[in-house]
Amino acid sequence: MPPRRKLSDLDRGRAIGWLQDGVAARQVAQRLAVAPSAVIIRLKQRFQATGRVQELQRSGRPRVTTQREDRFIQRQAMQQRMARANNIRQRLQATTNTFVSGQTIRNRLHNFGLRARRPVRGTTLTANHRAARRAWCTQHVRWQRQQWAQVLFTDESRFCLESADGRIRVWRRRGERFAEGAVLERQRFGGGSVMVWGGISTRLRTPLYHVVVNLTGVRSSPPSDRPSCDSSG
Repeated sequence: MPPRRKLSDLDRGRAIGWLQDGVAARQVAQRLAVAPSAVIIRLKQRFQATGRVQELQRSGRPRVTTQREDRFIQRQAMQQRMARANNIRQRLQATTNTFVSGQTIRNRLHNFGLRARRPVRGTTLTANHRAARRAWCTQHVRWQRQQWAQVLFTDESRFCLESADGRIRVWRRRGERFAEGAVLERQRFGGGSVMVWGGISTRLRTPLYHVVVNLTGVRSSPPSDRPSCDSSG
């Protein structure tokens, strides 16, 4: 079924003209790329009842926020991605003396393409960490596949036995999963944990080893049964 879309006054007039010429509603819908039952049939019924193709004035509650207040709501969510809708509502009330519900705040943010999602969890990085990673990427950005084939990447990971329920949400648009302010930084490994060590390259991977001792700068891999990895073999 074609996607539903809103017709312009010109398209509505064309649709009525085709219907009066005997063109089936389904064919009219195909020409305009709309759903026949949802759009064309109602348009035909409205024209038969009123003689007009324009949409009637909608009734209902007036909009409680202005465009300026809507931009204020969006700006608050973008500046503090993890702010709750009720927190934004309170700031709006304190700033503009406008009283709205938390659902209204969510509706306005949805209009801007912002949805409440679970944030990506990442470790806390200092300025030195970020500078070192940027320098490493700059140094290796032109490496070829053959050069990377000679590298074995190893790392250890600690898995927490106890974790939070993860109910924190962050406002973000599609494609903003790793945007600045949308990643929840946390200190890792609260409670019990298990550490494992392993390595990968383009040609092989090591077994996964359970690490009993702590890994340090001097002892960077399991001491007793560290695997022998030859990237050329």
